[in-house]
Amino acid sequence: MRSDATRRHFLMSGLAAGAALTVAPPARALTTPEATALIDQVVADINAVINSGRSEARMLQEFERIFVRYSDVPIIARSALGVAARSASPAQLSAFTTAFRGYISRKYGRRFREFIGGSLKVEQARPYKNFHEVKTTAYLRGEAPIEVIFLVSDRSGRDLFFNVFIEGVNMLASERTEIGAMLDQRQGDLDRLIADLQRAG
Repeated sequence: MRSDATRRHFLMSGLAAGAALTVAPPARALTTPEATALIDQVVADINAVINSGRSEARMLQEFERIFVRYSDVPIIARSALGVAARSASPAQLSAFTTAFRGYISRKYGRRFREFIGGSLKVEQARPYKNFHEVKTTAYLRGEAPIEVIFLVSDRSGRDLFFNVFIEGVNMLASERTEIGAMLDQRQGDLDRLIADLQRAG
């Protein structure tokens, strides 16, 4: 009697679990409109900064804020560090990510400062592999337009960009090469690299 009740209990529990799995919503995937909306925000913020008339130091602070808010900083930093990230301690990886964030913000902030007097405009977006590609154009005064492409993903749980191409130059690839060379110059001493990155860019 107790055995039958027990079997019925497990049977009903199993059916309930199966039903729950059946009606569970599918995993959320980033959509093209969502990727476009993210880069619309990025572009609006960049346009506001480059036409603000602020000093370079203040602009670079604002570019770091934009980078932190809209990009997947940990993924970009790990990619730039390459194989050295595997042997880095958690504390070193955290310190590198913070130093790299400032470095990349200053470096690309100065690149975007070249657009002063112009504007960025989102042109089109499309899904590509497991992310989205959003193409924008930088319209400059007295110069030919420049293509700027953002790659957007939600793999970190938020809609963020994780790479940028400016005139075909791949940020992730170029930074991986540059950071690797900087690390080699310091005989693989990651702590020295972290200290130097705080002033670089």
